[in-house]
Amino acid sequence: MADGRAQVKRRLGARLWLSAAWLTLLVLAAVFAPLIAPQDPLMQDLFGARLPPFWEAGADAAFPLGSDSLGRDVLSRIIYGARIALGVALIAGTLTCVIGSALGLIAGYFRGWPDMVISRLVDIWMAFPPVLFAILLIAVLGTGLSSIVIAIVVIDWTRFARVIRAEAMSQGAMDYVASAQVAGRKRFSIMLAEILPNVLPTIVVLLTLEMGIAVIVEAILSFVNLSISTDQPTWGSMISEGRLSIHQAWWVLVFPLVTLFLTVLSFSQLGEGLKDHFDPVLR
Repeated sequence: MADGRAQVKRRLGARLWLSAAWLTLLVLAAVFAPLIAPQDPLMQDLFGARLPPFWEAGADAAFPLGSDSLGRDVLSRIIYGARIALGVALIAGTLTCVIGSALGLIAGYFRGWPDMVISRLVDIWMAFPPVLFAILLIAVLGTGLSSIVIAIVVIDWTRFARVIRAEAMSQGAMDYVASAQVAGRKRFSIMLAEILPNVLPTIVVLLTLEMGIAVIVEAILSFVNLSISTDQPTWGSMISEGRLSIHQAWWVLVFPLVTLFLTVLSFSQLGEGLKDHFDPVLR
């Protein structure tokens, strides 16, 4: 039993470290993009269009991962695209977390009419297909990073609200909450000082998963040209362009697609690893 638990812990540790390592590398690349990017991501050179990666014949050392149909450096565009992807993930994920968790705590702890109103609102919101709802919101609000963030927050706050509501209801039935009530503490104070710290691990896990979802949503919207200006490098727009020239320049599609996949997978695995880490059964 002890050996099995030790193996589980080692797997969890490896999952957390690998996910954290990739995300850290991506954050550093995004922060120091002007220093490490080989080229200007917007600079076009039609004479250097569709140059292959460095290991293939005809490659140019100035374009390590090749160039696209307009002669723009693929690696530089991936690095600068990380700024947009991670920015959306951080801002949208945090706002979604704060709004959804607050409503979930109120519904789960106070019960009564607040729970009824919030739960019905969640049911109505979740009846809409999320991707179509996002596209509709962007069409109404217009393109831009702020519109993408608003669309993600408006759609995904329900995910936090439902899970945190259930957690708050479970914690509200614990003896420590009853003891605080007997001591004469106010309900709002109990919710913040007693309930919130105990549901915080769940909130952290949901936040990491939401960041991965935000990256996907931004990529989908940029894929269909509903994100930001088409001149700005985004992973979704690179994938959209790459699929049109997959037979002539496969690297334009593959490298941003792999980067997107690894990023979303890292957020997902980080969330799963944190969930297992906080699980008292596996401690």
